[in-house]
Amino acid sequence: MKNKGFGEGEYFHIYNRGVEKRLIFMDDKDRWRFMTLLFVMQGDCVINQINRVVSLVEHRRFDNEIFEDILAMPYVELVSFCLMPNHFHFILKEMKEGGISKFMQRLLDAYTKYFNIRHERTGHLFGGRFQSVHIDTDEYLNHLSAYIHLNPWGLKEWRGKEIQYPWSSFMDYTGENRWDKFLNPSIVMDKFSGAEYKSFVEETPIKKLRDQLDSAYLID
Repeated sequence: MKNKGFGEGEYFHIYNRGVEKRLIFMDDKDRWRFMTLLFVMQGDCVINQINRVVSLVEHRRFDNEIFEDILAMPYVELVSFCLMPNHFHFILKEMKEGGISKFMQRLLDAYTKYFNIRHERTGHLFGGRFQSVHIDTDEYLNHLSAYIHLNPWGLKEWRGKEIQYPWSSFMDYTGENRWDKFLNPSIVMDKFSGAEYKSFVEETPIKKLRDQLDSAYLID
């Protein structure tokens, strides 16, 4: 299943980690920068004054015309995400041919440049090219979304409070979507109410879920 060629209209699990498993987020300023890039790189649009856009994202001000321009020509659709200290997970739908590859190249290049300047370092930040797995069944899609949303279980301070973790889309599935049209969970949430999805995720044993996905889909 790993590294299947991308196809327009298809869904993929995309993930990557820091080189040598090093931290890729040092603080919330880094996370907000990555979140902003995660949104603005979705479209074929050149963004100036990125710091201003970060402020708009932080304050959920998606009524600005800049966001309309980004969404007018999307490369991808973001279905779910989770940012962890040294890695990230997305579910993405490819919206145009070559969209995922273009989006990921722009996202990782832009974030690496920002991170290296801010933290006074050089060289690669991520451990090679991003990894991808084609999502070929509804069952896998649902369980993968649970796997992604339970990732904060690995952080002691968030264990048992994964739904409150601000750097994943779990709370957006079960309550108000904080990210307007830049996150579209409908492919999953058309099958659940918010309460049903919360129960589905929280009643899934994390170790069993991880073992199932590791075995079937080679997630590392």
